[in-house]
Amino acid sequence: MEDLVSKTREICKIFDIKPSRSKGQNFLINERIYNDIVKAAEISSQDEVLEVGPGLGFLTVRLAKEAKRVVAVELDDQLASYLKIGFESRNEEKVKIVNEDVLKFNIGSEFKGKYKIVANLPYNITSIFLRTALTGEKKPELLVLMLQKEVAERIIAQPSEMSMLAVSIQYYADVSIVKKVAAGNFWPEPKVDSAVIKIQLRPGKYNLEKDKIFFRMVKSGFSAKRKMLKNNLAGGLQIDQQIITQALQKIGLDLKIRAEDLSLDNWHKLFAELNSFMV
Repeated sequence: MEDLVSKTREICKIFDIKPSRSKGQNFLINERIYNDIVKAAEISSQDEVLEVGPGLGFLTVRLAKEAKRVVAVELDDQLASYLKIGFESRNEEKVKIVNEDVLKFNIGSEFKGKYKIVANLPYNITSIFLRTALTGEKKPELLVLMLQKEVAERIIAQPSEMSMLAVSIQYYADVSIVKKVAAGNFWPEPKVDSAVIKIQLRPGKYNLEKDKIFFRMVKSGFSAKRKMLKNNLAGGLQIDQQIITQALQKIGLDLKIRAEDLSLDNWHKLFAELNSFMV
C-alpha cells in the first residue's frame, strides 16, 4: 500500500493536484481493493464500462485491461486533463476521458448496447445518481460502487430498517456489500468508512408510468417516520383510511405497522390493492 501512497502523493505534487473535500476527492491507495472492485464487476472482453470519478486513473487502467471499452467521466478539470495526457501517452485507445458532470452526462450517446457502471461516487451525489441510473431508459446491467459505509448499509437494509432509498434500489436490483473499506485505505483519509456495493439489475421490462405511481405510494408511506403507515398513506394519497385498513388486513399486515417494517414484497402486494384508488 505504501508504494501507491507514494505514487499518489508524487502525482499530486507534480501536477499540483490538491484533493478537494467538497468534491469527495479521497484517492484509494490499496491495490487489493482495486482488484476486488474489478473482480466484483465481472468484466469480460465484451463489456463496455462507464467509470464515474476515475481520479488518478489507477482503477481505469485495470478496467481497460479487462473490458472492451471504458468511458471515464471526471468532473474536475485538472484531473481530467491529467488523465487525458496520461492515456494519450500510453496510446490507450480503449479509454475515453470525458470532462463533465456525470449527472448531466448523456449515457445513451456513448452506450448503444449493454454496459456496466463502476464508480467511486462522491457521497453528495449518491442518491440522485442511483435514481438516474436505475430509472432511466438506458439502465446498466450491473453497478459496482464505492460508497459511504452507512449509505451502503441503508441500501441493503431489510424490514425494520427499510428506507425510501432501500426500496427504490431493491425494486430494480439484487444488492450486496462486497467489501467494507476502512478510511485508512484512502489519501487524504476521509472521516468515514466506505464499502464496495454490488447492484445486479434483474432482467425484465419496467413500465415507467406504473413505476411512478408505485413510488408515489412508497414516498407517501415514508413521509412521516414516526407515524403509522396507514396514516401516511391516507394523507399522502388522499384515500379513505378504511380502504387502507382493508388493504393492510387483506395482505396480512398489522394495522400499526410503519413503512420501515415492510418488505419489497409487501409493497408490491399493497400496490396491487391500492393502485385502482390512486388518481
